[in-house]
Amino acid sequence: MSASRVSSLHVFPVKSLRGFDVPEADVDPWGVRGDRRWMVVTGDGTVLTAREHPRMLGVRATPGAGSLRLTADGAADLVVAEPVDAQPDVPVGLSRLDRATAAGADVDAWLSDVLGRSVRLVWLDDPRRRSVSLDHGGRPGDALNLSDAGPLLVTTEASMAALNAWIADRVLETADPTGAPQPPAPLPMERFRPNLVVGGDLEPFEEDRWAGLRVGGVELRFAERCDRCSLTTVDLDALVTTKEPIRTLARHRREDGKTWFGVRMVPVTTGRVAVGDAATPLW
Repeated sequence: MSASRVSSLHVFPVKSLRGFDVPEADVDPWGVRGDRRWMVVTGDGTVLTAREHPRMLGVRATPGAGSLRLTADGAADLVVAEPVDAQPDVPVGLSRLDRATAAGADVDAWLSDVLGRSVRLVWLDDPRRRSVSLDHGGRPGDALNLSDAGPLLVTTEASMAALNAWIADRVLETADPTGAPQPPAPLPMERFRPNLVVGGDLEPFEEDRWAGLRVGGVELRFAERCDRCSLTTVDLDALVTTKEPIRTLARHRREDGKTWFGVRMVPVTTGRVAVGDAATPLW
């Protein structure tokens, strides 16, 4: 077997907004640095995600030094400073976190106008205030950013290729035999919002069985497989909900009433990782 390597790295500074690719990233105990430290909430503190509001994926977030830049078509870019001197006084409805820090009224107005509904942007000042649930593979002392359940999401190119092949087969199976059916364009990995993508000579979905992953000098511990929701069905260009990939995952990867793709991992050690680094599965 040829060595597997990191094929891409991704950071999503704001929960459910678009992120960006990076050539290298620092891994902290609670995940990739800068990943999911912000989130959008409604007036009563309910977390708003692209599952309910696909327009969120039309807003891109990129971090700077102590700041965040928000970009959306038809609006001037907005730079948001991390509210480091403010207190976390906004009640929020996220598991194992009761309060977050307000970004500010001007930010809320900009984002509300872009999304077409009244929202607030809030920031997690210290991920050590939130833990990884024991039900999701956490251990005492594991810290968590604003991700749903795990600090770091890992996927593989082999699994993505298998999924796209299944989707293509399904389309051809159901096509009009009198026509000239064409296979669909492959779905992008970005639909699954991974932090780290591993390429190389791997078996599809072998990551389900890994005990961990060593990337350069950083070691990650397997926490659990990742169950997938309707957020993955949002077309990132049209910002509308489609049927794939959940329809095909349900056909091939359904278990315990859920569909599965990718694995959640917890950093055991910290450090810098980069595209091209050796990625060694631990068994």
